[in-house]
Amino acid sequence: MLLSMTGFGKAIAETSTKKFTVEIKSLNSKQLDLSSRIPTPYRDKELDMRAHIASQLERGKVDLSVFVESIGCETPVALNLDLLASYKRQIEEMSQRLLIPLPVDWYSTLLRFPDVMKSDSITTPSDEETNALMTAVHDAVAELMQFRRKEGRKLEDFFAVRLNKIKDLLAEVPQYENERITKIRARIEENLSRIPSAEYDKARLEQEMIFYIEKLDINEEKQRLAQHIDYFFETMESGRGQGKKLGFISQEMGREINTLGSKSNHAEMQKIVVKMKDELEQIKEQVLNVM
Repeated sequence: MLLSMTGFGKAIAETSTKKFTVEIKSLNSKQLDLSSRIPTPYRDKELDMRAHIASQLERGKVDLSVFVESIGCETPVALNLDLLASYKRQIEEMSQRLLIPLPVDWYSTLLRFPDVMKSDSITTPSDEETNALMTAVHDAVAELMQFRRKEGRKLEDFFAVRLNKIKDLLAEVPQYENERITKIRARIEENLSRIPSAEYDKARLEQEMIFYIEKLDINEEKQRLAQHIDYFFETMESGRGQGKKLGFISQEMGREINTLGSKSNHAEMQKIVVKMKDELEQIKEQVLNVM
């Protein structure tokens, strides 16, 4: 089963005095790129959080946000009245010296200044709090992984539709091959006939014609493309963490399709190649989202 690198998880855990809300989201990235926003008192658990996230998510651009609310009767912050009084005295002094009016709304003016709120709560979290926080982190990661699995199933269906379309297009190629060779041969002979004074050895011409037509043979490209399609399906079914391999397989499919196009020399076959490229480009875009 494939896993998408896109996901979101949220979990809440509570103690008697704290409510922890953890949100984690991920997008596609070649490596694990984890950024976090964690309140200062709980930063000592950041390494444990990162270790757990890395073990589960493996790859992706990941954002971790931790929000802490006080519940119950606890008052986490209070106004720093001494500092507010100092700010007020300085504003009044500034008003007298610079001859400018005092603020109309003292509350909004004073509360804009830094450090006017002070925390009287204990800065060292209890074991109960850290355990609740880690529980919320684990639950959020589990929800994100469930989201990734759901998106992974959608990607599997998406790839299967595109691969089967390429298969169907490949099956249309043989009907034009005999006509293609006949037209190439006729075009060469017609061009030669336009040179009235040209003399050439017909046996040698036949040898060169065979050599040229053999260079335009596309049987190997058709076989390799079909093998790559089968390998893509096998890789999807083999398990998680196959994004990079699927990217390599899609690149190989592109090489075979491009070679088919350069060798085709036939309008209808060129149209088929263009349709194949369109389906493959859609696959390549979505492969970037596979873990």
